[in-house]
Amino acid sequence: MAISNTTKREIPPTHPGETLREDFMPDYGLTTASLADALGVSRQTVNEVLREKRAITPVMALRLSRLFGNSPEFWLNAQYSRDLWESEQRFQDELRQIQPLTAA
Repeated sequence: MAISNTTKREIPPTHPGETLREDFMPDYGLTTASLADALGVSRQTVNEVLREKRAITPVMALRLSRLFGNSPEFWLNAQYSRDLWESEQRFQDELRQIQPLTAA
């Protein structure tokens, strides 16, 4: 049985860059440079993800999942939640103007 969740979030979901910065890097003793080397990407790319200025792409999710032994869906779901929340905040006035349809 599914539990309905209709309560709106007041605060944004955690950006995957924050999760990476706060939870993964310290546990593995990684620096920005060592993470970039391990992933095969530039330090600038990693730095932008960590500063939450860049989104996790499917390719980055695959790289991170390979490195840390988790699923790419873990990373993509975190990004998806953040993107959806930000879009809802940005377009809330426009969304309110849409009237839901009811079946005939």
